[in-house]
Amino acid sequence: MAFSRVFSEPPSKSIFKTFAVMFLSILASLYFIHYLADRCGTCIPTEKRQTGPVEGLYASEIKDFGSLRRKRLLQKWTSTKPLVMRRENLISRLEDVDEEELPEFEGHKRTVLNSLDVDLEAGGSYFTSKLSSLGEGSKKLPQAIIIGVKKGGTRALLEFLRVHPDIRAVGAEPHFFDRNYDNGLDWYRDLMPKTLEGQITMEKTPSYFVTREAPARIYALSHDTKLIVVVRDPVTRAISDYTQTLSKKPDIPTFESLTFKNRTTGLIDTSWSAIQIGIYAKHLDNWLQYFPMEQILFVSGERLITDPAGELGRVQDFLGLKRIITDKHFYFNQTKGFPCLKKAEGSSKPHCLGKTKGRTHPNIDPEVVQRLRDFYRPFNMKFYQMTGRTFGWDD
Repeated sequence: MAFSRVFSEPPSKSIFKTFAVMFLSILASLYFIHYLADRCGTCIPTEKRQTGPVEGLYASEIKDFGSLRRKRLLQKWTSTKPLVMRRENLISRLEDVDEEELPEFEGHKRTVLNSLDVDLEAGGSYFTSKLSSLGEGSKKLPQAIIIGVKKGGTRALLEFLRVHPDIRAVGAEPHFFDRNYDNGLDWYRDLMPKTLEGQITMEKTPSYFVTREAPARIYALSHDTKLIVVVRDPVTRAISDYTQTLSKKPDIPTFESLTFKNRTTGLIDTSWSAIQIGIYAKHLDNWLQYFPMEQILFVSGERLITDPAGELGRVQDFLGLKRIITDKHFYFNQTKGFPCLKKAEGSSKPHCLGKTKGRTHPNIDPEVVQRLRDFYRPFNMKFYQMTGRTFGWDD
């Protein structure tokens, strides 16, 4: 009897029940798929925003996936902030060590930073290193290089530039085009931080500007490399250079005795590197044999102190980047006599350059200073003509 009642129901009602069950099953499956997609940090595209050939997902939607992925990683980063801050504090202390004074420190520094599971450059954040570990981004050879000059303000410029989200720079000086060229391009590339699409890879090594082989080597790497030179009053720069050496070797001769081949005749010793570096026009001639002037930007070391946002604006324009670094990023530290960052890259705390920057200069005989100004004046004038910019060192 029961069997006959089942088959006595109208066919339409049986079909309706079957359809209802299937529909509810489909809804449940869609919900489950949506839940898994959401947990994986992706979403189902709902709108086509780009025309053109399509293969699988739309190109614009792939960017959306990457954005959502980064957003979720950033949320994770905030939950591990204490660990990040401890890493940043150690990295900051490492950055305070002057690489030019302690060249043997560079290898040890690289080992320590690698053991922290962060990118080589100081300030590498948990967020960025996690993106790299997920395979996003790749190591590229630099598209822009700060090539000089020593004691001109290159470290300050690099630290300021790294605030920009589209700039990724290695903190340690690679010295590839002067000391390590035989190591090869793969070695050089491996030192670089990973970058995402649209980001610029940078490095800085001030000794490149005075290295005779450097222009040809960089040109062989890429004809389009953008070059940045931070220049400073050559007399002040020479004294700063001497002060740095004096801090490491207190028994060196006086600045005055090193300046002259013969103090009586007043003949300047141009073989002394502290003097030779400041003959900017001579070194620039070497670079102009390979690169046009429009591919080289000259930054004033003095204006980097008095108007950091203004100089950084010029640099951002030169690199083809949006002006993101502005006055709001800086405050002036009266004790150090330098502008400092309100927030450094990968940190929420203010950041000033290390104690090795801004040393008190020794008192130099005013007559010697004047002799040096007279010596540099014709070279400065030629440099002004070559660059089309007056730096005011002879006012």
